[in-house]
Amino acid sequence: MLCTTIKKGQECPFMTKKGCSYNGGACFTLVEQCTGCTRVVELESGWYCTACPEPGIKWKNGNCNLATHVARETKEGVKINPLKASKRGGH
Repeated sequence: MLCTTIKKGQECPFMTKKGCSYNGGACFTLVEQCTGCTRVVELESGWYCTACPEPGIKWKNGNCNLATHVARETKEGVKINPLKASKRGGH
């Protein structure tokens, strides 16, 4: 349904016929770590995330999994089991 509270006119999974069903009945503003993300939108009442109603929770235990401005760390030097690698190569 379309949001009728803060993100008026945008599609929202928490919007019901009775209003916003998210905790507190509305989305929360961005946290400082969200600066630079492409999912950020400016509305009349402030800056909000288009993908998450409460961005602070996403950053609580490290990087946000939805952040577009954070580079993902890749594991270099990962050990590969030689037996499994030889089986994969035979296709």
